[in-house]
Amino acid sequence: MAEIDEQMMSEARAFFQRARQVAQTGDFDYAIDLYLEGLQRAPDALQQGHIPLCELALHRRGKGGTKPSMMERVKRLRGGKTPLEQMLNAEYLFAKDPDHLAYAEAMLRATVAGGYKKTANWIANFVFQLNNAAKRPSLQTYILLKDSYKAIAQFERAIAACQCAVRLKPEDGDLADEYKNLSAELAVARGKYDQEGDFRHSIKDRESQERLQSQEGVVKTADYRISAVQAARKAMAQNPNLPRNILGLAEALSDLENDKADNEAMEMLQNAYKTKSDFSFQRRAGQIRMKQLRRKVRQAKDALETKADDAQAKARVTELSAQLDSTELEHYRLCVENYPTDLEAKYEYGIRLLRRKQYDNAIPLFQEAQKDPRHKISAMSKIGLCFFMKGWFADAIDIFTQAIESYEIKDDAVGKELRYNLGRSYEEQGDTEKALEIYRKIAQLDFAFKDVHQRVDKLRKSKTEPTSE
Repeated sequence: MAEIDEQMMSEARAFFQRARQVAQTGDFDYAIDLYLEGLQRAPDALQQGHIPLCELALHRRGKGGTKPSMMERVKRLRGGKTPLEQMLNAEYLFAKDPDHLAYAEAMLRATVAGGYKKTANWIANFVFQLNNAAKRPSLQTYILLKDSYKAIAQFERAIAACQCAVRLKPEDGDLADEYKNLSAELAVARGKYDQEGDFRHSIKDRESQERLQSQEGVVKTADYRISAVQAARKAMAQNPNLPRNILGLAEALSDLENDKADNEAMEMLQNAYKTKSDFSFQRRAGQIRMKQLRRKVRQAKDALETKADDAQAKARVTELSAQLDSTELEHYRLCVENYPTDLEAKYEYGIRLLRRKQYDNAIPLFQEAQKDPRHKISAMSKIGLCFFMKGWFADAIDIFTQAIESYEIKDDAVGKELRYNLGRSYEEQGDTEKALEIYRKIAQLDFAFKDVHQRVDKLRKSKTEPTSE
């Protein structure tokens, strides 16, 4: 059996090598087929097969590669009797449309069913990242991730996915029970109670297991948070220069969610930054400061609701909101300056510049950020909006049209927003016929969307009014 496996791996390597050579010639579709031929022989070849194929897919997309046809989608998603066949079918679609989450999810299911643990863990992390970044994360996707991570014994990530699911559906008692069960399984895995060996070894980690199991729900109790700070302080006392200990104590203090703890964490992180010249400490301090300000803004708004006519309460909300805006702007500016390849930071910085009407500075950041699949459509939408606000209506029309063509869903919030902005651009350009047609289509889907029905009435009325000579 070992000789057969080695023979299959040797054949797979030959296909992978040939795929890389073909990809360099620009024949991406043939290269995809070659990668899949190799993966048929070595399904869990992550570094040599799956990851290079994913990189090829992103490069192909950037070169304008076409998405799979309807016939291909139907054939590939419904075909495949074995997990291997199902994985290859899903990966074929994913390679031709790496922004489509459903293909990655189908691939995840197949890799778990086939026992391809390295690949399952990799694609699960990819799906987790995309779902976290979505404007409306999917509950079903988090449940799929929870079950998938559990199946491959990645209990920490299973717990994280379960936490996200509970946040979306806090009333679900089954999810809360599942969280407790996963925590217990993680404790067992860490303690090695289910393996042969020295029982005394597992005793050493009993305190951390008890801290883990003391979390009665997704929201950490006050007692748990305090004990976490105590444990983090103990680790710091043993090795105060270890970055992991510094960041761990800062995280535990931040979880207390009070100004005193936040200020201690930020001061500690700033001192570490000055000593070590490592921007990661300053970045974490900035994140805690933004979290602190957001909490204060929420509290100020809650206070304003109870006394809506209180001028001092209104001024407090305005003051804190301005502090938060300026803090976010400076934080993401520094992130982009220190991490010039961080597309997430560029996207967030661009949003803050857009809010300040600094369109010329925001546009290049969004153009870079759209290379990140998580932000592609949103970044394109923001570019179009910048052009619209500058009065470059023809350019806004081009960008919104490209975004619509890249986004297949018409009737969700993103799809309607893109079409509405396209209609606004046509209207401002003076092409009322096209604007009216777009508004009509939106009204047919969602009559109450923004002011779309008023715009339809207005444009129709302008067409019927007699013109003066």
